[in-house]
Amino acid sequence: MKKDENLLKDLWFIAISATGGFILSLTGMSIGWMIGTLIVACCLAMIRPAWLMMAPDQKGINRRWLALGQVILGIELGQKLNLSVLSVLKDHWFSVGVMLILSILLAMLSGYVLWRFSKTDMMTSFVGTAPGGLSAMPSIAQEVGANTAIVSLVQMMRVLLVVLSIPFLVILIYTKQDSSASAAAETLSTATTDFRLAPVLWTAVLILAAWGACKAAKFLKFPAPWLLGSMLGVALVHVGGAAVTGHDMMAWWPSQANHISQVFLGATIGSKMYKSMFYGVTRVIIVGFVSSVGLIAAMFLSAVIVSELTGISLITSVLAFAPGGIAEMATTSVTLHADSTFVVAVQVIRVILVIALLPPFYRLLHHLHGEKKDKESSISGSNA
Repeated sequence: MKKDENLLKDLWFIAISATGGFILSLTGMSIGWMIGTLIVACCLAMIRPAWLMMAPDQKGINRRWLALGQVILGIELGQKLNLSVLSVLKDHWFSVGVMLILSILLAMLSGYVLWRFSKTDMMTSFVGTAPGGLSAMPSIAQEVGANTAIVSLVQMMRVLLVVLSIPFLVILIYTKQDSSASAAAETLSTATTDFRLAPVLWTAVLILAAWGACKAAKFLKFPAPWLLGSMLGVALVHVGGAAVTGHDMMAWWPSQANHISQVFLGATIGSKMYKSMFYGVTRVIIVGFVSSVGLIAAMFLSAVIVSELTGISLITSVLAFAPGGIAEMATTSVTLHADSTFVVAVQVIRVILVIALLPPFYRLLHHLHGEKKDKESSISGSNA
């Protein structure tokens, strides 16, 4: 009975929070559902009005909603890794590899700056500046024990800066459209909203693959197992199916699935926030803004160099390497007639690398930093 009551409270909280996502989605922002839901959920969690039926000591809604949102997001990301993406990467593997490594190193440098010049802890600083996107990084922040409020704030700031600045910079410097890169929107994903038997069956196969991979990732103690497991499981099955049949398999995957994922993630993360998480936020905003601008500028200049050396159009190169997230850069690439396939390929690979490789590094860094602090405290204690 209590379990059913908690379920109803969770659904009520998610429904109220989702109104913010719906309102912000009307602006056309691809990540609007996530940001709007997160803002409303955060406000509700800190105010806790009586009609919300949240207990004063309740630590947010059940984590199952976060896991479900991660699985949906992972299935969508996994579908974006197809034969077209692999063929693009095969042609430009060296430049893409160098730029991805460079973007991660620059993001870590940005995290170091945030850590040294603000009052945030080291884990929060590095997770907040990682180029994994607003959908993924706040949920990973909960996995590694970082401050989700600061991580969400820094990620949101960078995404908005990228979305508001990069398209205008590209248009200002390079107004000539790339006629060879007018890839259609269908290259962004092999999903379809056409409700037929074959796509529905393939969707069922992908969901089963995601579920099995999530269980395996959890058993192997992978970081963010629900997100990483579903993403890699679907990607492997999707690419394998395409390799066997000779063409990309079509799955029935409506756009509303992405909205639901954003709502679940935003509501769960927002419900676990409290006022003390925002202490010292003014300094974080200033340092985070400066470091984000520096990261965007460095990636823009690097993308210009790659464009000159490889012959990839400047629009495509800038959007592919911009630290703004898959959905945002993919949408912008279609609007500016860039090579959508290449943009999505690079953004997806970077997210996979960030989600798979950085959390273990964060934990190691946190462990080493903790040992260093313990040694310093023991030395100061002995001297006293």
